[in-house]
Amino acid sequence: MFFIGFSSFSQPSEAAAKHMVQEFFKAFHDQDSVKLKTFAFEKVQLKSIGKKENGKMVVNTDSYEKFVSSISSIPAEVNFEERLGNLTVNTDGYLANVWMPYEFYINNELSHCGVNNFQLIYIDKAWKILSIVDTRKKQACKD
Repeated sequence: MFFIGFSSFSQPSEAAAKHMVQEFFKAFHDQDSVKLKTFAFEKVQLKSIGKKENGKMVVNTDSYEKFVSSISSIPAEVNFEERLGNLTVNTDGYLANVWMPYEFYINNELSHCGVNNFQLIYIDKAWKILSIVDTRKKQACKD
């Protein structure tokens, strides 16, 4: 009985996936590049989906390393905040999807909004980021 109870603590859970994403955003806002790097699995890519002014859909791809570097290089006088909506978590064994709407502010002004979609893998008794895809729009943030 003891071994069954103990082994359940190392199993992936929706609560642990949600907590990892919340810790990611804490490190993000703290510009903690060391901590941000601990959340990544191998070769994480970030993709952003948006529309150009002419209405053409565009997908931008960046490496996680470039993302971490850009966050840590934001000047101290720039106030940035990503305000998250409700996090929705779905898991299937060692795979999780964490989805949340967001609004991104720079110096207390709305820059853009959209949805974040984190794909996570449970490995070495922790959730790690496989990929992040977000949508970005300038208007209709309250829709």
